[in-house]
Amino acid sequence: MKFTKMQGCGNDYVYIDATKEVPADASELAIRVSDRHYGIGSDGLIMICRSEIADFRMVMFNADGSESEMCGNGIRCFGKFVYDHGLTKKKELAVETLAGIKYLTLIEEGGGITGVTVDMGKPVTQAEKIPVVAEGDPVLHYPITVQGKEYRISCASMGNPHATVYVEDTVSLDLEAIGPYFENHEAFPRRVNTEFVQVLSRKHIRMRVWERGSGETWACGTGACACAYVSMLNGYVDNEVEVEMRGGSVIIRLGEDGHIYMTGPAVTTFEGTLFV
Repeated sequence: MKFTKMQGCGNDYVYIDATKEVPADASELAIRVSDRHYGIGSDGLIMICRSEIADFRMVMFNADGSESEMCGNGIRCFGKFVYDHGLTKKKELAVETLAGIKYLTLIEEGGGITGVTVDMGKPVTQAEKIPVVAEGDPVLHYPITVQGKEYRISCASMGNPHATVYVEDTVSLDLEAIGPYFENHEAFPRRVNTEFVQVLSRKHIRMRVWERGSGETWACGTGACACAYVSMLNGYVDNEVEVEMRGGSVIIRLGEDGHIYMTGPAVTTFEGTLFV
């Protein structure tokens, strides 16, 4: 089975063209390929599938084998994959996901696709739809207790649940120690992706993320969108902001239509054959 390893801001996935070959157990395969010692090493598995309602369908699994609704960095690389592999000649694509249809605009520089802008749609702020056990719409600075300490969360869904926590310094944060407790907190019925955010200016924020099912990753596209959006709602940043992550930066813009637009890189790392 052929595979391609790709990354967007260091958020890396193994891609398989399931229009040609479908794995027998994609969840189990995701666990195997994601292992950074005995597998290929990645944050998960993404499959390119046929769609009856869009140009393509993206099916993705986290490193622990759980299926996920959406990945912003992953879908940018998805767009580059289908173009580079000759599955389409279009530079504007509709991709079906469990979080709905996402619209991509491929960015070509020097004869190749180097980045992608994704219409991520309108963020969801209603507590029961995120979901989070909290009051308010939007849920901003809502208090929860984690390991005996009170934190304030600002929540949104980009098709998957996100909670933003503002901190003074992301570098010194012991994310391994607190991340799992946020992910599995009783306030989040479907677990949660947690962004720890430092506001640097009205046009620049820094983020570290603990993703459900994967732990800390170097970047999270939906997380960048969610934390940028709640930061706009909180009045901390302008309607276009750079979100800096461990693996790189993306630009997040709130459009006049209320949609969030994310622009960032898409990179092929290597290709190979997987023996299954």
